[in-house]
Amino acid sequence: MADVYFTEDHEWLRVEGGVATVGITDYAQEQLGDLVFVELPEAGRKVAKGDVAVVVESVKAASDVYAPADGEIVEANGALGADPALVNSAAMGEGWLWKMKLADESQLVGLMDEAAYKTHIG
Repeated sequence: MADVYFTEDHEWLRVEGGVATVGITDYAQEQLGDLVFVELPEAGRKVAKGDVAVVVESVKAASDVYAPADGEIVEANGALGADPALVNSAAMGEGWLWKMKLADESQLVGLMDEAAYKTHIG
């Protein structure tokens, strides 16, 4: 079973076998409104924790999505090019943004579980 973590910046990541699938939370997509464009990262790109990995644009604003840990992008969700609204309809499912091979899983220690994240967003 995958472990799911949350960041203070409203990203989620589901970790299986050293690979994290990353997206934004339902709370984040609700705050942004209808997404109209997602700038996806290229496979092979190395990111450090806190780097801007993706930019999402909604009818309201553009917003940065940060890498929750160090690693290498292995896949971007190509379906979002044609249908960025997948993030709105299935933020923690088909609306994932990218997958990354984690460089150091110990960086996950400071992240929140679902209960702590729900407390965080109040």
